Amino acid sequence: MKRTLRKRFWLESLLAIAGGALAILTLIWRDWIEILFGIDPDNHSGSLEWLIVAALLAASSASTIFALYEWRRVSDATG
Repeated sequence: MKRTLRKRFWLESLLAIAGGALAILTLIWRDWIEILFGIDPDNHSGSLEWLIVAALLAASSASTIFALYEWRRVSDATG
């Protein structure tokens, strides 16, 4: 019986990529929230962006672990 990856794997992979992309964006462009939304909650310090990126990287790390688990579940079932 052939098993396929569930939607969960693709969601977890997408979250992992999004967290990494926002981390890179913040390294390059510290004021992306101010530019994107037109507000300045942290007086251009970039601290809000780093807080958001830290939370997203934590979620990204967890998502990566769960996606790898899902990948192994499928490869063990087919292998």
